Amino acid sequence: MLKFGIIGAGAIAQSGVEGAAKSGKAEVVAVADIDPGRLASFAAQNSIPKTYPKAEDLIRDKGIEAVYIAVPNAFHAPYAIAALEAGKHVILDKPFATSHAEAVKVVEAARKSGKVFTVGMNQRFTEGAQRVHALVERGYFGEIYRARAFWRRRWGAPRFGTWFVHKKLAGGGCFLDIGVHMLDLALYTAGDFDAESVTGAVYTKFGNRGLGEGGWGASQPEKMPFDVDDCALAFIRMKSGATIQVEITWAALQKVADSYNVEVFGTEAGAQVYPGEIYRFDRELGAHVEAGSMKVPMKYPHANRFVNFIRAILGEEELCVTHEQALKVQRIIDAVYESSATRREVRLS
Repeated sequence: MLKFGIIGAGAIAQSGVEGAAKSGKAEVVAVADIDPGRLASFAAQNSIPKTYPKAEDLIRDKGIEAVYIAVPNAFHAPYAIAALEAGKHVILDKPFATSHAEAVKVVEAARKSGKVFTVGMNQRFTEGAQRVHALVERGYFGEIYRARAFWRRRWGAPRFGTWFVHKKLAGGGCFLDIGVHMLDLALYTAGDFDAESVTGAVYTKFGNRGLGEGGWGASQPEKMPFDVDDCALAFIRMKSGATIQVEITWAALQKVADSYNVEVFGTEAGAQVYPGEIYRFDRELGAHVEAGSMKVPMKYPHANRFVNFIRAILGEEELCVTHEQALKVQRIIDAVYESSATRREVRLS
């Protein structure tokens, strides 16, 4: 059994325990967290034998072969680099890093170490995402000329006063939190990661006024200021000529409490990732057709990022999220914030 360690005992860490168990080939043997109460509770709940008060202590444990890093964004790159240099395989929670420059250093460390490294973009593993992606690879949709991605919450910001809403620790707000999911999913399903230019705008209109809190997250409030974005928009031109629109909100005065999707538009068919539907025009019938289910095999039928990571370590499966893809997603994220700050289009080299 692969010996697995988890850095960070927050709400998302439970997925690491469940993923390791689902693989049938890994077991979580250690967890690290700076909060003693949260650390003890998580370890007891999941029967994890070793606990560490610091990430560095877990990383030094030579008995641990792979780690899942699920901590505030500012620590993603430092901990990932340290773990890779210590000879451990690493799966990192999203977002990759707080900047492209940081992300590049992680990839360099991964290549030098020879260990498996990936960013755990869980939305790629959903059934709809896999089936749409597979059909795109087959050319079913014809030319993909546009995609639209959105995640709009009416009142869904993380708990105020926690690291999620503090720029020093989070690096950004809704776009780094849920926006990265939709951006990554749009690029993945469309099969195109090569952006040419980015125009973006981010806003902070509710959280800074004490409005829009959704209350989620295991972190306890520490009176940290809300100084990140609660709305983000992006328009991305791809080198292929296609365009991608992204719309993200933690808080907005809208009718629906929570809505999210990725829509792919091709010259022969279109699709929505959720619930995984395709739409086309039947020339013989002269009618528009909706297909509720797609009879195309899933490349990752286990539908789990941790199973993919563990099987990649064992040489049984290709990584779903490659270094190159993760770096390109991070570069676009950087460009969205840069474009917003300068009020100019950012062209990517």
